[in-house]
Amino acid sequence: MTLQLTRMEEDGQLIFRFEDSDCDLSGVIVVDSLALGPATGGCRFWHYDDAAAMLSDARRLARGMSYKNAMAGLPLGGGKSVIRRPDGTFDRAALFRAFGRVLEEIGGDYLAAEDVGTTPRDMEVVRSQTPFVFGLPADADQAGGDPSPWTALGVFLSIAHVCARRGRPLSQSRIAVQGLGSVGADLCRRLQGAGAALVVADVHPEAAERLRTTIPVEVVSPAAIHASDVDLFAPCALGAGLNEVTIPQMRARLVAGAANNQLATQADATLLHERGILYVPDFVANAGGIINVAAEYLGHDRGMVHDAVHRIPGRLAQVLDRAEASRTSPAQVADVMARELIARATGAMAENEGKRPL
Repeated sequence: MTLQLTRMEEDGQLIFRFEDSDCDLSGVIVVDSLALGPATGGCRFWHYDDAAAMLSDARRLARGMSYKNAMAGLPLGGGKSVIRRPDGTFDRAALFRAFGRVLEEIGGDYLAAEDVGTTPRDMEVVRSQTPFVFGLPADADQAGGDPSPWTALGVFLSIAHVCARRGRPLSQSRIAVQGLGSVGADLCRRLQGAGAALVVADVHPEAAERLRTTIPVEVVSPAAIHASDVDLFAPCALGAGLNEVTIPQMRARLVAGAANNQLATQADATLLHERGILYVPDFVANAGGIINVAAEYLGHDRGMVHDAVHRIPGRLAQVLDRAEASRTSPAQVADVMARELIARATGAMAENEGKRPL
């Protein structure tokens, strides 16, 4: 066996780098916080230009998971794993078995689930090596399986909430959806079913054409969708799409989507706010998937997942109310609220440590 695992700490985050030359496995796991429970976040399988880009993505995503899990009221910390997708042909099962050995070596501080580029089948392969993975096919009414429908539902409910908040029901709204993967396509079907008119785009043209055969949509270029003449823009692709270039070009007055880390920088939250664009913090709206993963971990059923996901708009309302009262960006408010929750848990953990008998 050629598995290599190294550990380091940087700016309060625990970083595990791993490689296995036998199956071309290369990646990183970042544990951002253990204050609320084991660090939990999906395993992303993606092309990265270099190791620095891979680590930067993992670190941002792990911090976002800490905030997401805290705001969702879950007994989970924040973490993320990213695996570099090999160039050319490779043995997918061997690669994910090796990743399972990485999780087993770490020993439960990080719990993986599926994410962009991975599937429930991949997680089953990982489970053959370790119990520290979720997003597995579920039996009967138990939680588990593909988390993307729950993510899509939470985003749909968030969009319905902000549209109603602005006095424009979904049936009278025009919405642009960027990214038509499992979550984006599911979201489109829900929005169209509620009467919304849709403008869509994906970097893979076949994804847009496939959707257009099932529901009425207007397909536009991925490079132009953010500037569409719509009421709401829903980023459901990769992160950093809201930035100093795209925000000045936007005509939508609302932003709510499924993508993680939608803002390229914290300054972009201020830029949206100054333009009068109401931004729904991504880690509040897109928590449905991790709620399902948490329920699987805790042994809950689908009914409990359904109820928890339907509480997302209530949490979003708290963020938006506080942002309106303070006249600040909802992104800044949500960050503060998440940090407050984590800080309280950290303080309680430290207090309990101090009370333990010697």
